Amino acid sequence: MKVEKFKVLLYLKKSGLDKFGKAPIMGRITVNNTMAQFSCKLSCTPELWNPRESRLNGKSKEAVDINAKIDRLLLSVNSAFDSLVERKTDFDATAVKELLQGSVETQMTLLKRLDMHIEDMRSRIGIDVAKSSMSTYIYTRRYLGEFIQKRFKTSDVAFGQLNEHIPWEFQDYILKDKGLAVDTARHYLAILKKICRMAFKEGHAEKRYFVNFKLPQENRKPPRALSREDFEKIRDVVIPPERITHNIARDLFLFACYTGVPYADAVSITRDNIYKDDKGDLWLKYLRKKNEYLARVKLLPEAISLIEKYRSDDRKELFPMIHHPNIRRHMKGLRDLAGISCDLVYHMGRHTFGSLITLEAGVPIETISKMLGHTNLTTTQLYARVTPKKLFEDMDKFIEATSDMKLVL
Repeated sequence: MKVEKFKVLLYLKKSGLDKFGKAPIMGRITVNNTMAQFSCKLSCTPELWNPRESRLNGKSKEAVDINAKIDRLLLSVNSAFDSLVERKTDFDATAVKELLQGSVETQMTLLKRLDMHIEDMRSRIGIDVAKSSMSTYIYTRRYLGEFIQKRFKTSDVAFGQLNEHIPWEFQDYILKDKGLAVDTARHYLAILKKICRMAFKEGHAEKRYFVNFKLPQENRKPPRALSREDFEKIRDVVIPPERITHNIARDLFLFACYTGVPYADAVSITRDNIYKDDKGDLWLKYLRKKNEYLARVKLLPEAISLIEKYRSDDRKELFPMIHHPNIRRHMKGLRDLAGISCDLVYHMGRHTFGSLITLEAGVPIETISKMLGHTNLTTTQLYARVTPKKLFEDMDKFIEATSDMKLVL
């Protein structure tokens, strides 16, 4: 069917004022030469109605509320029309009206489905969802809402109004208009695709949108770890006793080097996270705040010494609390005190554990992955970089193992 004309007109029925003096808002759908009228189930003060814009003038509570409902209604009309077009069968204005009236109250929109997913995730925090995971969804909701307002001039959009250009436009909005990084855009676009996939499976969308859209390439920078020389400088630097928080920060950093425990977990683990095995060796077991995945690491003597150094019955945590902004500031001071040239951040301790402390000592990468609490071995391979020393040692072992072999051509 070729649609030459499609139009939606809203108008007031001034002859039907209610007891409050408000007039009902009516609608008229035109498809080619057919026409169908319907009630919008809305009413407003006639003096506020703008017939040219089909909206209420001003910013009163009535105007804001009614205009928002009009926006949703027009979205529903357009979604019903688009659905009929995609069926590739003949239809008229009455068909659009009937489809509208059958779905307008229950129609699922993009942001509405995203809000439902966010609320579902909130209800599962501490069960199978980490609290830290929520921020990405909340920011996605904010920027997607801004984009829809700019792109569609409305507060939400029906799935039927989406097209394959939307993810590209949303990506440009994130990168150019908001000036965010490519990796950030990748996270937001992945959530957009996820919500559209869920809507299709649940029957809210007639097709799976953006299935052919490829997410931007992830920019994964190799993690930075300390060299043995810089590690020893930090370990052996003498910090004046009166600089109490600098000493705590250095010891927390060394604990990360000896155990691979990130900052968020180091300041929250307690004595309940320490276990003793059948041989009497101490282990640290904890659920990572980032992904709720179990990390297990056997405590080295140096790590045990640090725990004993700060043991206190006045708190349950193993170490005193130093808030993250202060830890960042102390890392810069520690760098200057130790006389190292690289930028020192707390997370380098975790990287150092994955390479200098474990990999160079011959610990298999699969074991390192379990110690670090990674869900993917690929992530561990980035942390546990192969240092020149490790490369030379492995090559020496290979040469020694193959010294008796003869090459036969």
